[in-house]
Amino acid sequence: MDEHDDDEAAARGGPKAFIDQQQHATRVGLVVPDVRGNFSQHGIDARKAEFEGLAGAIRLDIVFSEVIKVREVKPSTFIGGGHTGSLKARVKAEDIDLLLVDASLTAIQQRNLEQETGAKVLDRTALILEIFGERAATREGVLQVELAHLNYQKGRLVRSWTHLERQRGSGGYGFMGGPGETQIESDRRQITDRIVLLEDRLEKVKKTRAQQRAKGSDTPTVALVGYTNAGKSSIFNTLTGAEVFAEDLLFATLDTTVRKLELPHGRQIMLSDTVGFVADLPTDLVAAFRATLEEVLDADIILHVRDVANEDHLAQALDVLKVLGDLGVSTDTTPIIEVWNKIDLLPATDDPDGLLNTAKSTGKVSAVVPVSAKTGQGLDQLKLAIEAGLAEKSRTYHVHVPHSAGADIGWLHSHAEIISRDEPNEKGSGFVVRIEPRQKTAFLERFNGRIESSDS
Repeated sequence: MDEHDDDEAAARGGPKAFIDQQQHATRVGLVVPDVRGNFSQHGIDARKAEFEGLAGAIRLDIVFSEVIKVREVKPSTFIGGGHTGSLKARVKAEDIDLLLVDASLTAIQQRNLEQETGAKVLDRTALILEIFGERAATREGVLQVELAHLNYQKGRLVRSWTHLERQRGSGGYGFMGGPGETQIESDRRQITDRIVLLEDRLEKVKKTRAQQRAKGSDTPTVALVGYTNAGKSSIFNTLTGAEVFAEDLLFATLDTTVRKLELPHGRQIMLSDTVGFVADLPTDLVAAFRATLEEVLDADIILHVRDVANEDHLAQALDVLKVLGDLGVSTDTTPIIEVWNKIDLLPATDDPDGLLNTAKSTGKVSAVVPVSAKTGQGLDQLKLAIEAGLAEKSRTYHVHVPHSAGADIGWLHSHAEIISRDEPNEKGSGFVVRIEPRQKTAFLERFNGRIESSDS
C-alpha cells in the first residue's frame, strides 16, 4: 500500500469500517431536539425531514425518528433526564446501535448520552462528516474530509464503548470506536501531527489551483452554488453535457467539477459545480473545503440554485448566503443570478410574481431565472442572463484590424466577444468587440491607435 492509499484508508477507515463490519445493518434512532426559544429559519417539520435525508444518505437502518421538546438545554446530556430515560428504554426495546442527534453536542454530552442510553451517539456535525467521508472521491476531497474529521475528533478522545473497539477499522480515527484510556495522549499527538501534515498538503493544492486559475484567466468563470439537493449537478450536466453524479441524495457530489460552456453568442465560460451547502454546515468542514470553494471566490458570476418546489427554499437560500458571506463573497462585487430549479414540480396555480418577491427578498440579486433541469425549460434564458451579467462588467469597442494582422484577429477570437464584423475593405476589417475587465489592459496595449470608438 503506497502513501496515497494510506491517506485514503485513514480518511475512510473509522465509522464506515464499523458500519461495514456489522453483521446487520446499523439500527439507528433519530432524535430532533425542538429547543424552546431557539430561533431557526427552518420549521421543525423541515428540520426533521432534512435530518432523515442526511441519515438516509449513508447505509443505515432507520428504526425511528422522533422530535423531542426541550425546554432548556442541559449541560450534561442536552435533552434532560426524562428524555434520556425514555431513549434508554427505546434503545433496549428496539435493539438500537446508534442514536443520531440533530444538534451540536459537546464531548461530555455525547459521552453521557452514550453511557445513559446504551447506544453509540453521533451529533449533526459527526453525521455530516460521515457522509462527506463516504462521498469524497478525489485525492483532494479525501484530504479535506480527513482534515475535518481530525479537527472534530481532536477534543473528543474519551474512553467510551470499549466493547466496540474490536470492530474498528485498521485505519483512521473512527467516531464509533473510542480509544483506550492509555492511548488518549498518544492518539492526540498523532492526530495533531497528522493535521499539520494535511494542512501542508492542502496548502500545496491551493497553490497549484491558483496557478491553474492564472493560466485560464482569459476565460470568465461562473460558479454554481446552492443548498444540497437543489439540483446544481443536474443543471451542470444539462448545460455542459457532463456526467457528474446527480441523484436525489443529500451531498450527492463533493468535488468541484469544471467544464467549458459556450453561450448563445459564441462566448465561452468555465462553469464550475461546487459542493452543496446545508444548515449548520460544520465550521471545520467549511475550513477544510476552503481551497475547493475558492472557485466561488474567484467567479465572475455566481449562480445560486434554489429548489423552489421545496417549501423550505427561502430558509435554505438564507443558509447559502450565510456560507457565502463566511467565505468572503460580496454581492457588491460579484453578481448573483438566482436560478429557481424544479419549476416543473410547481402547481400551475402558483403566482410567479409572488415567487419573484420571495427570491429577491434573500439579498441583492442581479437576475432571477426559473428553470427545470429535468425538462430543460428556462436554460436558454439562463445562458442569456449569464451573457448579460458578464456584459455589465465589460466595455464595447469598435476596432480596425489590417488584413496582415492575422494574429490580432486570432487574439480577438480567443480573448474577446465579437459582437459584429464590418464588411472588409482594402485596409482591413472593423470589429465590434466586448472586452472583459481582466483583458482591458492587454487589449489597449495590443490595439493602441486602432480603436475607432468605445461605449464610454
